[in-house]
Amino acid sequence: MIHLFNGFQNPFGGSERETLELYRLLDGGSRVRLWSTSSRMSSELTRQFPIHLVSPARRIVPDGGTYVFLGAHWRNKLWPYLIARPRRLVYVFNTFHPKVLGLTTRMPRLLSWPDAELVLISDFQRRMLGVEGAVHPSPIDLDRFKPCPALPDGPFTVGRLSRDTPDKHHPDDLALYEALLADGTAIRIQGGMPLKDRLAPRPRLELLPQGQFAAEDFLPTLDVFYYRTGSHVETFGRVVFEAMACGLPVVCHSHGGYADHIRHGENGYLFETTGQAAQILAMLKADPALRAVVGQKARQSVEALFSPQAQLDRLDFYRR
Repeated sequence: MIHLFNGFQNPFGGSERETLELYRLLDGGSRVRLWSTSSRMSSELTRQFPIHLVSPARRIVPDGGTYVFLGAHWRNKLWPYLIARPRRLVYVFNTFHPKVLGLTTRMPRLLSWPDAELVLISDFQRRMLGVEGAVHPSPIDLDRFKPCPALPDGPFTVGRLSRDTPDKHHPDDLALYEALLADGTAIRIQGGMPLKDRLAPRPRLELLPQGQFAAEDFLPTLDVFYYRTGSHVETFGRVVFEAMACGLPVVCHSHGGYADHIRHGENGYLFETTGQAAQILAMLKADPALRAVVGQKARQSVEALFSPQAQLDRLDFYRR
């Protein structure tokens, strides 16, 4: 039995989506159960998936096997002392918070669980933290994301997708969006509510709340996917790979877990400054054929990263 633990608080959160995708992949060949470590779990997610709240008082608890924690941990909680000891303990560390890493690598003396096996989400994260562990890219269902034909006649559209939190947006992007709009480019941002009061309404500016459209429906409405965050640093950046899976050229800031998989000018673009980003976007706007070639290479890259054999090798880690 494999037990997957997560807070399951945000239906659009990266760790929630990673947990549910791992559940989908493992469920075909293993006995798998989903557990919420938080009483504030999303009602939307509990309607869609068989998520159980850990409750020793009601005898709703995991019964041993392999415990896999993703974006959640067991420290400073009472219930780990009241449930069966796991045979294996795996911690999927998908943030940059060293405090949480410390909590999960030092086992309390009274809790006789095995040492945690660490899984990191990118080589970028491993380098930044200076720790060792297996590296598993956050799994993505490529069947959901299909390359789409070029959009019909209309404005060149640049967009992005994220949660509705201010740290997901870089302050310098406001001036970039203003310049793009002035040049006739359409801007479409899902997860753009933090920008609502910072960008004046324009006919070609569309700011949408998180989750209004599924990623596989929203991304094909773009010509180019643009991504840079503020104080938040992406350990992996699932949405970048989802955009690549849709055959979109991606233009991303060079500091993030996705950067190791983007070959500049071949399957996407990386930039350091706002000026560089503007130049790349202008080049792509002027050359639809280039957008198509780069988008095709992007799709091929994610197909290799998430090939059936690569996915099987990662799943075997949890099943062994």
